Amino acid sequence: MSTQWLRAVDCTLLQPAGDDVDVIALRVVQRFLEIALTRHSSADVAQSLLPEIAAQLRADHVGVWEATPTWIARHVWARPGTRVNLDAIPRPLLNEILDRQAGVMQAPAGATPAIAGACLSFVDRPNRVLVAVRPRDAFASHELEFAVAAGHYLGVALERAKDWDRAASQVQRLQSLIDITQQLAQKRETVPLLEHIAEQCAKLLGGERASIFVLDTARKELVGRPALGMPNNELRISQDAGVVGRTLATGEVQIVEDVADDPNWSAKVDKTSGFRTRNLLCVPMFDNDNQTVGVLELLNKTEKATPSDIATMQVLATQIVAALKNVREFETLVRANQELDGQARLAARIVGSSTPIVALRGTVERVARTDLPVLLLGESGTGKDVVARALHYSSPRQHHPFIPINCAAIAETLLESELFGHEKGAFTGAVDTRAGKFEAASGGTLFLDEIGEMSANGQAKLLRVLEEKVVYRVGGTAAIAVDTRVVAATNRNLADSVRAGRFREDLFYRLSVVTLDLPALRERRDDILVLAEHFMTQFCMEAARKPLKFSAEARKRLEQHEWPGNVRELRNLLERVAYLCPNEKVEAGDLAIIQRVSKDVANPYAEMTLADATDAFQIDHINYAIKRAKGNVTEAAKLLGLHRPNLYRKMRLLGMDVKLLGEG
Repeated sequence: MSTQWLRAVDCTLLQPAGDDVDVIALRVVQRFLEIALTRHSSADVAQSLLPEIAAQLRADHVGVWEATPTWIARHVWARPGTRVNLDAIPRPLLNEILDRQAGVMQAPAGATPAIAGACLSFVDRPNRVLVAVRPRDAFASHELEFAVAAGHYLGVALERAKDWDRAASQVQRLQSLIDITQQLAQKRETVPLLEHIAEQCAKLLGGERASIFVLDTARKELVGRPALGMPNNELRISQDAGVVGRTLATGEVQIVEDVADDPNWSAKVDKTSGFRTRNLLCVPMFDNDNQTVGVLELLNKTEKATPSDIATMQVLATQIVAALKNVREFETLVRANQELDGQARLAARIVGSSTPIVALRGTVERVARTDLPVLLLGESGTGKDVVARALHYSSPRQHHPFIPINCAAIAETLLESELFGHEKGAFTGAVDTRAGKFEAASGGTLFLDEIGEMSANGQAKLLRVLEEKVVYRVGGTAAIAVDTRVVAATNRNLADSVRAGRFREDLFYRLSVVTLDLPALRERRDDILVLAEHFMTQFCMEAARKPLKFSAEARKRLEQHEWPGNVRELRNLLERVAYLCPNEKVEAGDLAIIQRVSKDVANPYAEMTLADATDAFQIDHINYAIKRAKGNVTEAAKLLGLHRPNLYRKMRLLGMDVKLLGEG
């Protein structure tokens, strides 16, 4: 048999074989080449060719061994029913085959099986051999020659298959990265996110463990998670400690094949956790500004790190930074939402222990479970907005919007748009389509404060919405279904307004399915000090100071005051005191504002309409300016922020005598 086709194989130990062997060998080689030229993985090549090699050599089992540097069997085929003892393969024989790059055989001696071995021909990894074992007679020289040829072409086939393995591995990794990315989008908390990524990284790259170290800039520490065996699965180290610190400082990948040989390695963590680290691979994590913000660490990788492994970890590192940013933003939003929700619920507390307030709380709890409209009545400042919030946050709608709107603060021409929304181009200034408050509050509660000030046109449209549960945007024709509970409030006597024709009777009955009358603060004096303590604690906390105590005289003054402005007056007073009181105790003198307010409890505009009250106020204010200017037109106009002609015109519109003014 010619040896020309045994490329790069030393055949000096082989004896020539007959033509029959040539024919058999060439057929097998042809089969090997067919396998090599098709797309197969290394495992498929071995499973296809090792049985054919075993058949030609009448071997019980055949294997491909690799020096790593210790010898391990990469691929093994055994005849059915054969028990394979890999430890029985003499390692010195494997070393001899590798050293000589030749075919070597060992004849049986007593219980020792016959072994034939040949070095596989690899382009870049000359560390594998083909071994065939049979426990009967020794191998002949022509069988060894066949083994050498088979080893060469099996090496060629496996070398070709290696490219396919790399491609398949890359596809698998890409799919795994896609799966990991999809899973990351579902994580909403930092710690579970880091633990999940670390687990997937170790699984994907063949490591025992993985950890993610995130830089804590304030403390100049690296915080690693998960750190199994450590308290709370967390490890904190100095930002310049160990191989991880070196990775952070240099921004470069660090590969340590044996930690015992690295001067930066410390076994302190292993001793604490009970884990034994043999090798590690560290990849830096960069933010959008290319600043190193952490390190991804893989421990005890089973195989030597490849460029593909590093590239995969770098992709994961990028995903980690993005995912961490998203999760932290989400956590910030959740915390902000919880704080706002907490503040809203605090604002919805009906504080007090007096009989009227206890009864009110009980009614609110019962009514909140329904969707009935509620009308809140009471003097200004009695806490109608608080009760409206309490109704909402005690109801099944509490996780949906609570939207308050002051009907008196919106111009009549804009009220319809504000409540029901408008389409683009519906009127001048409607540059885009906008949903109204009814749509925005759908599923939740809409609080209509000062409902008695709503125009007749607005009342008619509100009644339609309450009855039909649909809204029509201004300029639109489509009916938009809404599920909005309405709570209305007013300090007016709506029954009188109905009799006077200023409020629709049908809307009044629609809104007043449930009516709650809120008592004035002077009617619940037992709650004055309770409310005072409540507000003082709240405002002192906001002012970052210890809660102030009330002296006996201060308590007495609080209890004796009539509180014409009700709870709102008390709240505003204590807010000022909490921020400005110079002492640790509130004295009666700190409450002097009460005396000033109590001297002027009458409201001269109480019985007027809003338009009449506005005119009356303007007349009073102009007269006061004239008095201060001693009748000088120029000075009076200056005090009012007007030009002299405008002041004359305003006075005529108000029906005032312009002769009151002198020339300036």
